[in-house]
Amino acid sequence: MKALIQRVTSASVTISGEEVGSIGNGLCVFVGVAAGDSEKDVEYLVQKTVGLRIFADESGKFNLSVLDVKGELLLVSQFTLIADTRKGKRPSFTDAAPPEEAERLFDEFVRQSKLSGLKVETGRFQQYMQVEIHNDGPVTIMLDSRDKF
Repeated sequence: MKALIQRVTSASVTISGEEVGSIGNGLCVFVGVAAGDSEKDVEYLVQKTVGLRIFADESGKFNLSVLDVKGELLLVSQFTLIADTRKGKRPSFTDAAPPEEAERLFDEFVRQSKLSGLKVETGRFQQYMQVEIHNDGPVTIMLDSRDKF
């Protein structure tokens, strides 16, 4: 499982002209679910995401997490994070989890994120979305649950 995290001043998701989710200061998190991922991957990435110290303290150092700054989370399912680009010019998505499994684990990611007490907004699974992001910094970090092993 992968999470591409962007620190934002604001972010929103629109589907067919309708805004379905928006946040202010916080993190926009794109979540990709790979075949073989489990609830342990979800737990690891949620804890890593909400605890990641990428917000500046009064000295300007990255010492604060989204929890510390009482930020918000916009979670967006994105299977393209699992793309394999090693061969040719067209990405392969065969390593992505099947849609039913990916949706189940993404929903679990959302559920566990809400347990943090932060405001959590989402896009919609398997929908064509426009995501507007005001990246702050810019700060963009990739997490992969397989890196913990």
